[in-house]
Amino acid sequence: MSTAPSSPALAIRPLTAGDVDDLMHIQSITYGSGLQESRDVFVRRLSCPHHCSLGIARQSDNRLLAYLAAYWSEFGKVTPLDGDFDPPPEHGRVLYIHDISVLPELAGQGAAQRMLNTLFDQARAQQVRQAALVAVQGSTVFWQRLGFAPHTVTNATQLQHLRSYGPGAIFMSAAL
Repeated sequence: MSTAPSSPALAIRPLTAGDVDDLMHIQSITYGSGLQESRDVFVRRLSCPHHCSLGIARQSDNRLLAYLAAYWSEFGKVTPLDGDFDPPPEHGRVLYIHDISVLPELAGQGAAQRMLNTLFDQARAQQVRQAALVAVQGSTVFWQRLGFAPHTVTNATQLQHLRSYGPGAIFMSAAL
């Protein structure tokens, strides 16, 4: 069996503010209108020094086909939908996975897992031993397969942030 000659070569790379148009395109295709976030907030997120977001792009034209928005945070802190990535504390950093999205043309090919593995390796290299996220759109089982477990949010402000994602949103964490 041979690989189709039209298959583009792909590369995982850090996201920059210059990727916002592609990121917004991916988001518009993969998320319902209730979970789409604004262009302005993504520009701010990708300009902040504590983001560690990644994308998978075609090497031929550098066009994004998938992205993983993430940053260094503190445990228990939930970024609200369409909220900025607040700077992490000096100690006790955690990897916060805010958003992962893959275009249908790349779905089922391990793109999300490749980006996550790259990011988990980066976190471990920096002695970060925990990751957290908000599971939406019925993705809890996917995250559980990766070692994440539901974590109860008790802080009133963080609970309000969690609720900004709508019914069924679950805060989850995992050891790295």
